[in-house]
Amino acid sequence: MKFAFAGIDFLGGVFEALIGAGWTPIKLFTRPCDGLYDHNEAVVASARRHRIPIQLSRLKPEDLAALADAQGRDWALVVAGYPWMIRGWRGSAAYGLNFHPSPLPMGRGPYPLFKAISDAQSEWGVTAHVLAEEGFDTGDILAQERFPLGALESHETLLAKCQMAASRIASGPIARDLPALWKAPVPQGTGSYWPRVTDADRTLDFRSEVDAILRRVRAFGTIETIARIGESRVYVAAAEGWREAHRHPPGTVVQRYRRHVVVAARDGFIQLNRWSPVPATEVGHLGR
Repeated sequence: MKFAFAGIDFLGGVFEALIGAGWTPIKLFTRPCDGLYDHNEAVVASARRHRIPIQLSRLKPEDLAALADAQGRDWALVVAGYPWMIRGWRGSAAYGLNFHPSPLPMGRGPYPLFKAISDAQSEWGVTAHVLAEEGFDTGDILAQERFPLGALESHETLLAKCQMAASRIASGPIARDLPALWKAPVPQGTGSYWPRVTDADRTLDFRSEVDAILRRVRAFGTIETIARIGESRVYVAAAEGWREAHRHPPGTVVQRYRRHVVVAARDGFIQLNRWSPVPATEVGHLGR
């Protein structure tokens, strides 16, 4: 089957899995990325290898109509990690589907992985669903894979699990059976929408228990959490901790050694192992 792909490297394995399953790419819709948290180098390189057009500007209905004029209407629009609402695909493509990194209908929204770990979910998943033109991530379900989350799950391990599951769904049920799945999708029903996280969501509260603080650190991983150390605000990429009775007020710095800082929590201590007074998004931009 011919397909156009809208996305970035985040779920770029879907693009490669469909090509590996024998599908033919006809166009890549992607977007500018910061090269730190968002990347598109891999999908762009693959598109160039296959000599297909690449569009960085926002996908509009007229772009889909132009594809239909050039390719006919027997093709699929496959979306994975694309931030903008896509409308107008019906009538231009035979199929429109989105890959979302949650076990829908739970976790609709721009990036639910952080909250999945912060909320200590015991199970997670990836869903391929019909691309809805009103409301993000609400279309009928075509295929879904669920998997357990570990007690010490991190953002990076969950991201890898989602990427691997998305590739399996793409190369398996979607590549093999999309026309049949399309005839009998499963309605989602009532679900939950998780908005984009804020700095408040990323901020560590040393009045909390050690386990809760470390879970939040793992939830964001290299995206970094935020901590108040005295009068300073620092950005934390890695921390460890332990429970121990003490009389220090939460948030008190009780030990420093080189770059390691130990801070009192409600029921123990948190050791900040990798942190910076400058967020990773600004590293390399200072002095410009």
